[in-house]
Amino acid sequence: MNGHSDLSPRDRFLKFWPQVKKDIIDSAQVENLPADALDWFEKNLEYNTPGGKLNRGTSVVDTLQILKGRELDQKEYHSAAVLGWCVELLQAYFLVADDMMDHSLTRRGQPCWYKSPEVGNIAINDSFMLEASIYVLLKKHFRNHPAYVNLLELFHDTTYQTELGQLIDLLTAPEDSVDLSKFSLQKHHLIVVYKTSFYSFYLPVALAMRLHGITSPSDPGSTDSTSLDLYKQAMDILLPLGEYFQVQDDYLDCYGDPQVIGKVGTDIIDNKCSWNVNIALAHCTPEQRKILDAHYGRKEKTSEDTIKQIFDSNEVNLKQRYADYEEESFSKLNGLIGQIDESLGLKKDIFRAFLAKIYRRTK
Repeated sequence: MNGHSDLSPRDRFLKFWPQVKKDIIDSAQVENLPADALDWFEKNLEYNTPGGKLNRGTSVVDTLQILKGRELDQKEYHSAAVLGWCVELLQAYFLVADDMMDHSLTRRGQPCWYKSPEVGNIAINDSFMLEASIYVLLKKHFRNHPAYVNLLELFHDTTYQTELGQLIDLLTAPEDSVDLSKFSLQKHHLIVVYKTSFYSFYLPVALAMRLHGITSPSDPGSTDSTSLDLYKQAMDILLPLGEYFQVQDDYLDCYGDPQVIGKVGTDIIDNKCSWNVNIALAHCTPEQRKILDAHYGRKEKTSEDTIKQIFDSNEVNLKQRYADYEEESFSKLNGLIGQIDESLGLKKDIFRAFLAKIYRRTK
């Protein structure tokens, strides 16, 4: 157990953060960064990276452990944890930039980084530095690893996909101009898969698979064109899993208990292209459609209540449609997981663990 049996996976992962931060700061010191800039960089890293739930980062460690079928040794844990923190740095980079684009005020219970004293627009460059830190760590720890290029490509591809999703989202649902004709379940699907599923669900698992030495028929120099691509199989489960997770998030934004979730939902007043409103648009009467057009994305509490009444109407019946969607997704995902042939190196437990964490969640 390496003497860590008393720590939760999250706490053990968090304990590794100071070492990762030191690696990044050391690399900046080599560049002769002046003391005030070093302090600023360290504060940026500390403020934006370790504060969340850390599910994405710990998933790299958990997945590698399932693939190995045993406790990780010190060296294996170290490699998985470094990649896990790279995923958390990617998340930090997205969030710092996203909060500026959305004019958000708080994140993880404290002011958004750009809202912190003296930060302001410096946060734009700070977000770039969070992203660059990923490649500092990959170079330091994996330059001689056989999967180095694959790890680099995973981060580059996933970053690009997430940015594409953000673009579709920003064009579809600008906060200050409501046009529900731009919304659709297909658009919602695209936004969610690109903006969330790739980096939150596929990336941590694919990184662990690379660490474990699983190859793909599409790898350069691969002579294996007949076998199943396990990365494609993993993606075909993890992308819909991520979509299911986001639909839950959208639903809980409206129907979750703020005491349990830790925040008050704002999707309706923020003109979000959420699953809820797209279901309403697909099932409402022409009369209700006019009301949705008139009240969605408005800042008044009365408008928000009016929208919720339509969600609850017999025609839209959002709670029932969500319950049906949840059961259908659960059974579809279980079917896909059931098709995995474990003798090829992929393990059903990886996906079962994800599904168990989110099925019927309330926060």
